[in-house]
Amino acid sequence: MASPRVRKIADRIQVIVAEMLERRIKDPRLGFVTITEVRLTGDSQQATIFYTVLGDEPAEAASAAALESAKGLLRSEVGKQLGMRHVPSLTFVRDALPETARHLDEVLAAARAHDAELAAAAVGASYAGDADPYKHPVEPDPEEIDE
Repeated sequence: MASPRVRKIADRIQVIVAEMLERRIKDPRLGFVTITEVRLTGDSQQATIFYTVLGDEPAEAASAAALESAKGLLRSEVGKQLGMRHVPSLTFVRDALPETARHLDEVLAAARAHDAELAAAAVGASYAGDADPYKHPVEPDPEEIDE
């Protein structure tokens, strides 16, 4: 777990980069990019920036190229706003969280469909044996006790 100081710096880098992408970076290749998380090493020398892109594969590739070309400008702005002696180097990584969430949604939908098939097959079905398959203790008849 990162120290609170490192976590604050990472949060601040996330805000700075998101604002820069929204306001100052005018690259036409840059699509609708969302900065999801920033992970900073303990010595604050490397910042890994996770992002998602709305769109298809060509839009993702173009946005990745635009982020790589804007890396120097983004790093200098991070250094100016943070006022740190050593500015962390920035690495952009596409976040796999949306694909993972989509896969989990597909698996859950398949499980719901299978459950619905089983429920439909169970309608009108009867037990293979007795309705109560458990053994119960035999209670003696009151007539046999009297004799």
